[in-house]
Amino acid sequence: MGKTLIKGGTVVTAVEKMEADVLVEDGKVVALLGREHSIDGDEVVDATGKLVIPGGVDVHTHMELPFGGTYAADTFETGTRAAAWGGTTSIIDFAVQTVGESAMDGWEAWMEKARGNCAIDYGFHMITGDINDQTLKEMELLVREGVTSFKMFMAYPGVFYSDDGQIVRAMQKAQEDGATICMHAENGIAIDVLAEQALDRGETDPYYHGVVRKSILEGEATHRAIKLAELTGVQLYIVHLSAHEALDEVIQARDRGQNVYAETCPQYLFLSLDNLGNGFDGAKYVCSPPLRDGAAGHQERLWQGLRTNDLQVVSTDHCPFCMGDHHAFGTQKQLGQGDFTKIPNGMPGVEERMRLIYNGGVAQGRIDVNRFVEITATTPAKMFGLYPKKGTIAVGSDADIVVLDPNGSHVISVDTHHMDVDYSAYEGWEMVGKIETVMSKGKVIVANDEYDGQPGDGEYLPRSTSQYTI
Repeated sequence: MGKTLIKGGTVVTAVEKMEADVLVEDGKVVALLGREHSIDGDEVVDATGKLVIPGGVDVHTHMELPFGGTYAADTFETGTRAAAWGGTTSIIDFAVQTVGESAMDGWEAWMEKARGNCAIDYGFHMITGDINDQTLKEMELLVREGVTSFKMFMAYPGVFYSDDGQIVRAMQKAQEDGATICMHAENGIAIDVLAEQALDRGETDPYYHGVVRKSILEGEATHRAIKLAELTGVQLYIVHLSAHEALDEVIQARDRGQNVYAETCPQYLFLSLDNLGNGFDGAKYVCSPPLRDGAAGHQERLWQGLRTNDLQVVSTDHCPFCMGDHHAFGTQKQLGQGDFTKIPNGMPGVEERMRLIYNGGVAQGRIDVNRFVEITATTPAKMFGLYPKKGTIAVGSDADIVVLDPNGSHVISVDTHHMDVDYSAYEGWEMVGKIETVMSKGKVIVANDEYDGQPGDGEYLPRSTSQYTI
């Protein structure tokens, strides 16, 4: 691979904004050059008038996840290719341990799914669905393999749910190994009662998925997770935070100096409970936690949390299911006709995260461009042990680079997206800012509205423990 010069752009990192050219060689950034230089590249990317930013790092995706009687529609091949189109150059997906299965076996199964198929670099968290003595021993082995974060669920009784005792045991082991616990914080036991009562009343439409999963139950579970983390001393990361009650708990813990962090997702910043209406069409928007009541002020508080760093990351929780039959996985959202509890939970988003946050954040004046880079690339990389290899543009970093035209535009549509799902949650939305060029480890994989990558371009990312602590 020869030298590539990204010329004429404004380089933006989490802390800087500079007029500079970027020289890339052998997959790495080798120099940031002032305008007056005489260095040529074997390949030149013209970024004049454009922003040159680190490739996005999405730390919450679910490719091929078995859930609700089907599988997430995107494979590692289609999902990572779609991510690349959207300016994301690294993902951390979730390997799954189910009840009765070895955690190591679960990780190896997911490694096999991804190996040779990914368009961009990838790592794994581990869903620990069966906490026992063997799992606790395997957690240490997984950390040695670069899996330094473990996801647990306070929701989905009978599927992934862990009780408080299991959570404490896993937290103790994670703390001992320097790992992070990622928590889905909703009180699933209480939610199941409310869901059963709703169905008994004949409330079966997707809208009631959002009604029964009360925001107060996200707040309560977040509080409980934080207290158990305080007891054990483990670093805690709340995934897909959607409610102001949960955010309040995170803020209070951080004010006490506790290592507690949280992400939110574009769906919680831009969509609301209203999207779940309109009969079964609302199934498109069924995810957990659910979209929240727009009148309750959740979105405003989430944006405030992103500005004040009480929320540190925007990820996607990309877990798509088709409204019609999927060509490989069969019936998906339609499994919940007549019973909202049987709708597979999840939404597509890996391709649209960078565009949505640039448009809704930077272009609409909610955050500046440095903060945009911070929450979509730099902090995710630091939080999960990938920095400075990923998440920044600096000498020695991987040349995962995106050229974004701030004056360009893009219309989101199922007709043009590359995710393997038959609808868009943001159909027809016009985005300010156009992702023009995407480079992964020095190779241009998206340019001129064409894709030039291939399966296997992506490599496994063993991760260190978190580099983002109070």
